[in-house]
Amino acid sequence: MHQATTTTGGHVLSTRGHLIRRLSQLYAGLALYGASSALLVEAGLGLEPWGVLHQGLAERTGLTIGVVSIAVGAVVLLLWIPLRQRPGLGTVSNVFVVGIAMDGTLALVPDAHALAVRIPLLLAGIVLNGAATGLYIAARFGPGPRDGLMTGLHRRTGRSIRLMRTAVEIAVVATGFALGGTVGAGTVLYALSIGPLAQLFLRVFAVPSASDSGTVVAGGQPRRAILRS
Repeated sequence: MHQATTTTGGHVLSTRGHLIRRLSQLYAGLALYGASSALLVEAGLGLEPWGVLHQGLAERTGLTIGVVSIAVGAVVLLLWIPLRQRPGLGTVSNVFVVGIAMDGTLALVPDAHALAVRIPLLLAGIVLNGAATGLYIAARFGPGPRDGLMTGLHRRTGRSIRLMRTAVEIAVVATGFALGGTVGAGTVLYALSIGPLAQLFLRVFAVPSASDSGTVVAGGQPRRAILRS
């Protein structure tokens, strides 16, 4: 009886520690995602696709890019309803935490004018964005609203995730550019590198199952969800 009680208590502690780790990864990843996106804005050499749209809308509305990111995320989340997607804690948290972290970072980081500073900012932003993606996806609390839009369209149309992602992001970039968002070499570099970076960091930050003692790589859902938020 004593041994069974001890085993049960140890399992509860293990489960609690596992949850704490996942929550820590989720919010660290989302905050880092917002901060890394802010570095891309400061670099001024081209943003990630959704960042182009956010910046374009911010230019037109006078709102901060972080507030626009939150508003766009909320609108995209509403589109989940007809797609019959179910949000998770990570989905709702993504809407708010990324935008807040973006505005906070932009308020703290001084403006960069010299190319010798802007290029390292761009590279740091892309690498940190990949790390952030690995962190929050590996936490397994649900995809970001923009990720879920693409996977939802995939399920409803039967088209590949790659095709849905490409179609949505081309539309997003084109709209953002028309509104005044920054498209440049950084946009291309981001598009080419974020997939491999996210895959790398998914392995680095994979969270073992609460019931397993060995290392378990994040399963199929996180790997398919390497779609940027």
